[in-house]
Amino acid sequence: MPRPQKLICTAILLFSAAASYAQQYYLFAGTYNKAKGQEGIYIYQFNPENGTLKKSSSVTDVVNPSYLNTSTDGRFVYAATESRIPDGGTVSAYRFDSIHGSLAFINSQSSFGENPVYVMADRANKWLLNANYTGGSLCIHPLLPDGSIGETAQPIKINYTGTLVRQEVSHVHSVGFSPDQQYVYAPDLGANRIWWYKLGSGSTPLTASTPAFTPAATHAGPRHFEFHPNGKFGYCVEEISGNVVAYKYTNGRLDSIQTIAAHNIPGLGDYGGSDIHCSPDGKFLYVSTRGDENIIVIYKADARSGQLTRISSISSGGNHPRNFVIDPTGNYLLVAHQLSDDIIIFRRDKATGLLTQTGKVTGITAPSCLKIRAYKVKS
Repeated sequence: MPRPQKLICTAILLFSAAASYAQQYYLFAGTYNKAKGQEGIYIYQFNPENGTLKKSSSVTDVVNPSYLNTSTDGRFVYAATESRIPDGGTVSAYRFDSIHGSLAFINSQSSFGENPVYVMADRANKWLLNANYTGGSLCIHPLLPDGSIGETAQPIKINYTGTLVRQEVSHVHSVGFSPDQQYVYAPDLGANRIWWYKLGSGSTPLTASTPAFTPAATHAGPRHFEFHPNGKFGYCVEEISGNVVAYKYTNGRLDSIQTIAAHNIPGLGDYGGSDIHCSPDGKFLYVSTRGDENIIVIYKADARSGQLTRISSISSGGNHPRNFVIDPTGNYLLVAHQLSDDIIIFRRDKATGLLTQTGKVTGITAPSCLKIRAYKVKS
């Protein structure tokens, strides 16, 4: 039987080990910096208790890292590098040091298309997806254990022609994995469809699903997509129509259940709907709209039916709210304004979903993407 003194010493050691670590939240901001030598990716320490930011470091050896995403465990950050050169876009991998709050470059690979605007890794960090807006394509890359992006990739070019403005050709604007990680979806603003692919293995893991796509309403322009935390419903913000469409999701199939406005001004030709996110508890949905409005629209989400009820809208506090993020605690919502060069911080009321502006970060050039992750660091 262990001696009491030994048990006490063991308890003290365990308590000391547990007490030596604390949660540290980091905000990663991607931008349109346009040239190497300029700050492109910004890293801030974020305090979820009071919503304040403190800059930790930045990355300057990258051009137009317009969209970022992290691996599930947060050890790696992946960036889509904007490029107007045909087939000249890249996706890049970085290793994150949570102690010093800094990124170290690992490698880059071709995005296999012009103007990559979105990246996402799967839950197991086995695959990396990217969407090429101008190139009208998507691509899947293998990820290696060290976080690097493998050389073998499967690009998929969307061959589509149309006659409506901004929809003459394909413009894939985002791409992601289904909640069960069995399918890949790709909202296409140009083709006016959400493409679906079955995810397998091998060097060509993507095959067209059946049906191959979910159609959108005429001249809608699907842009970004968000699944409800329960995985039963999905929500798509449409850039041109300025609407949100709610869908029931079943095994790579979407069935529309509701269309609701994400704008206040009627009759505009192109609303500039941009980003969409659920609150961590799934009770509320938020959408940003640019153009003539620059607003955040707030909806209550019914977890049983998937239906949305519009609650309110609020000025985003700047010009061109391209992207926003809700921190993991659900306390704050932060908005990146591409044209006013700032990040606006809002406090969330978890009971009502309403927002109150509490802060503003300047000194950041054309922010276009925000991500927040929590890390255990030595206190």
